[in-house]
Amino acid sequence: MGHSQYDPAMQGRPAWNAGKTVGAKRPLTQKQIWAVRFFLDRKGRLRDRALFDLAIDSKLRGCDLVKIKIGDLVSGADIRTRAIAIQQKTGKPVQFELTADVRASLLSWFERRRGTVHDYAFPSRV
Repeated sequence: MGHSQYDPAMQGRPAWNAGKTVGAKRPLTQKQIWAVRFFLDRKGRLRDRALFDLAIDSKLRGCDLVKIKIGDLVSGADIRTRAIAIQQKTGKPVQFELTADVRASLLSWFERRRGTVHDYAFPSRV
C-alpha cells in the first residue's frame, strides 16, 4: 500500500531541526555575562539585573528562581551570604552562596520593591 499524495510527511519538507545543533547549550562566557549586566544597568532594569545575577550565582532553574521569596534571601535588613531553595524538579534543597555583587543588586531591587518577607522576590507584574 502506498502513501497518500496529501500526506505532509511525504512532501519533502525538511525536519524542523534540520541543520540545528541539538543538545545542551554552552554556558555563557564572562564577556557575555558582563554585556548582559551592562545592558540591564544602562536600561535601569533593577529587577532583571537582580534576577540575572541570582540565576548566574545560584545556577537554579527559572521555575525555582521565580518561587524564591524575599524572606529566603534576607535576614533582618541584610541580604544573606548563603541561601537555600527547594528544587521543583527534584524536591531536594540546594544551598548557594550570594556574592557581594549579587547582594548589592538584590538590595537595590528590594529597596525599590518594598515587599514583605512573605512576598515573592521577583513578581512578574511590578
